[in-house]
Formats: sequence, structure tokens, C-alpha cells
Amino acid sequence: MIIRILGEGQYRVPESALVELNELDAEVQTAVDTGDRAAFHDRLGDLLAAVRARGTGVPDDELTASGLVLPAPDSDLADVAALLGDEGLIPG
Repeated sequence: MIIRILGEGQYRVPESALVELNELDAEVQTAVDTGDRAAFHDRLGDLLAAVRARGTGVPDDELTASGLVLPAPDSDLADVAALLGDEGLIPG
């Protein structure tokens, strides 16, 4: 799966990492739901770090559609709240 982090780039992430990413996504969702800005920034940072660690960067000259798009590391809680669906940032 190709995951884009806004403002950063794309990562090719194996399907086997999706369970961990969904768990981290749930923590981001909880922080947004409770309005806990500090926890939100920490959990979003954890989610993005996991994408970077589990994934392989897609070269800038390779045109590939993203299966998922995640917010930039410096995103605001309110902006991310507007992006969240019923399943968080990562469906599943």
C-alpha cells in the first residue's frame, strides 16, 4: 500500500503493518475526540513515525497513486478532526 504523508512524500508500506497503524490511528482518534492537543500531537507523531519505519520511501520521480493520505506532522487538531471519518484516518 502507498501512504502519503502530506508535505513529506510517499511510503510503500506492507499490508502486514496495517494492524499496527490502525491501532495508532485509534489513539489519534481518541485524542481528537477528547480534544487533548498534547496527546494528539504525540499520537500523530507515533503514527507517522511508524509509517516511516515500516515503509520504504517512494522516489520523487516515481508517479504512484496514494492509497491513504495522512496529515502533515504539524497539522492542527481541528484540521485533522475535519478529515476523520467513522474509521479514523486509516480504514479498517
